[in-house]
Amino acid sequence: MKILGIESSCDETAAAVVADGVNILSNRVSSQIDIHSRYGGVVPEVASRQHLLSILPVISDALKEARTGFDEISAIAVTNGPGLAGSLIVGVNAAKAIAAARGIPLVAVNHLHGHIYANWLSGRIPEFPCLCLTVSGGHTDLVLMKGHGQYQLLGRTRDDAAGEAFDKAARILGLSYPGGPAIDRASQDGEAVLDLPRSWIPGSHDFSFSGLKTALLRLVENGEVCSVNDAAASFQKAVVDVLVTKTLNCAHEYNVKQILLAGGVAANNLLRKQLSEQSPLPVSIPPIGLCTDNAAVIASCGYFRFISGGQDRLDMDVLPALSVVS
Repeated sequence: MKILGIESSCDETAAAVVADGVNILSNRVSSQIDIHSRYGGVVPEVASRQHLLSILPVISDALKEARTGFDEISAIAVTNGPGLAGSLIVGVNAAKAIAAARGIPLVAVNHLHGHIYANWLSGRIPEFPCLCLTVSGGHTDLVLMKGHGQYQLLGRTRDDAAGEAFDKAARILGLSYPGGPAIDRASQDGEAVLDLPRSWIPGSHDFSFSGLKTALLRLVENGEVCSVNDAAASFQKAVVDVLVTKTLNCAHEYNVKQILLAGGVAANNLLRKQLSEQSPLPVSIPPIGLCTDNAAVIASCGYFRFISGGQDRLDMDVLPALSVVS
């Protein structure tokens, strides 16, 4: 069964074809990083206009790469939230138009669920129950999965998401956009020598990174940061310490069989290393190319929803504020 996935929740226009939920036949992404880097962040109106220019060529390229036509597509899976409203509308309307014209079933996919399903495209099938740490620019969540489509939110950020914190720290340190990769690169030549706080929030699996960001800002303003690389390494270590420790504590409390890592921040080298080394449980970590926004994960998630009877009408709408548990 071949699923066409479409993703346009933020600033990546993506399309992919995935067979049986686990085999990637194509995965095309048109990035807007060069466009938005001059602004230091994503400009929603600019992103929407670029999606309009890219969406049909990207879909066409994905089908060609997969050597597949619309007559071989069993369903179209498309991100309908969360994300930027204007960006989501482009992808959803393209999916609706194709579904209506070709008579292909339409499946709406939660972008956050899609990130989790990167682990089904990594060569090994995860074992339930599992705990997923989803870390991205807008979300930091601990989610318990007891089966496909079964999500229980156990912890989330109370302020800045991990990716958002990395972006803000990069701006404070004068590093490039996007901040996560810039912090990761700078950290390679630095040492975690700064005494930065960790917010543990006793009795909760929630996260908080706002205070950490403010502490870094104060050190910079007071002239206490001599090395940008050391500051980046110190900030990264503080974030990763909290992510790994709280994830392992949560996994122990809920007696899961496996830990899954997902989301754009899952590409961070220190996080991948520390979680793998410190976990007593098997840890599934997707290839870096599947951590950032792409349509293969949307197609995979859509496949499992579709075979369970999930299908949406053509009046399905975008949900910019959709949460991981809806």
